[in-house]
Amino acid sequence: MMSGWYRHITGSTAVALTLFALGCSSETKHAQPVGVPAVSGVTLQAVKVVDLHEELEVVGTVKARTSAVVSARVAGTVSVLHVHEGDRVKKGQVLGKIDSQENIAQASGAAAAVDEARRGLDEAIARRKLADATYGRYKRLYDEQALTRQEFETRQTERDLAHQAVARAEARLKQVQEASRAAGTIADYTRLVAPVNGIVTAKPAALGATVFPGQQLMTIEDEGSYMLELAVPESYTKTIRTGSRIQVAIDAVGKQFQGRVSDVVPASDPGSHTFVAKIPVNGAGIRTGQFGRGRIVLAGTVKGVRVPKAAVFERGALTAVWAVGSDNIIRMRIVKIGKSSGDAIEVLSGLADGDRIVTEGLEKAVDGGRLATEPEVQKKP
Repeated sequence: MMSGWYRHITGSTAVALTLFALGCSSETKHAQPVGVPAVSGVTLQAVKVVDLHEELEVVGTVKARTSAVVSARVAGTVSVLHVHEGDRVKKGQVLGKIDSQENIAQASGAAAAVDEARRGLDEAIARRKLADATYGRYKRLYDEQALTRQEFETRQTERDLAHQAVARAEARLKQVQEASRAAGTIADYTRLVAPVNGIVTAKPAALGATVFPGQQLMTIEDEGSYMLELAVPESYTKTIRTGSRIQVAIDAVGKQFQGRVSDVVPASDPGSHTFVAKIPVNGAGIRTGQFGRGRIVLAGTVKGVRVPKAAVFERGALTAVWAVGSDNIIRMRIVKIGKSSGDAIEVLSGLADGDRIVTEGLEKAVDGGRLATEPEVQKKP
């Protein structure tokens, strides 16, 4: 009997203990969620929809204001090259040489012709001097009537012919001198000379290559003066004018600055229906061909949301913010961003008026985490 009563009590007690344990477990789970991390040390900001200035963003390419193309002016073979891409050169510096034997031979022949013509002139001058002296003697004899008129006129004709021979020799010398100068100039085209100060940005010519007149050999750009050429839709022709302010960004060098339009090309591109607005850009690292953006503030306004750039982060290919609901649970919110201005960036979608986002302490936020304490909410400036 003793054994049966013990078993009865033991079984009842076990059932009671089990029910008690289940009840306690249920109450504990309801009071404190299991596995939900507590988050503290973050700062929130309430999102507010405000009036934003309407803006136009256009893109363009950086180009050198001054650019010189060095081309071959004679046919030949590139025999010497002194520079490479990236080298800085000065105006008048010899960059290379083209081996053109034909032009050199013509220059040498023209120089020899000049020497021959000069000797011919010297000879003509000597004969004129002799003719003048002979004419003078015969003139005195003729005046003394010691000479016939025919003999005097013969010496007079010889003198005139000697003067004409000098004139022809002078003209011949001038002619061959000009020909020699032209041949020398053409022969000098075998030397490749820098037309401006700058940096060599392209050098398609190769040592030993055969080149022809007009063929591009290298490009030199003035690295101290660049222009960002923006392609602006032609519908903004009356909006964008010389002197208009444009916020410029050169992504390759991480440079942003306020610029002014210095030139506007009035003709529109029939393919893209855009016109070109040029803005001077200068700074270390800026080079021809770099991508640039221009943001133009228009007269109108639109409703929009701007948040601090520090509140936006990327996860893979997604852009997001940490949003905090009314239950103080932190959740990652995917957003689509637009234009940035200073420390703020426009959010095109993903946030609504009144939403709370984390602006400081993003590294402490956890998706699904609960705020440990109610933080102070910043007012949007």
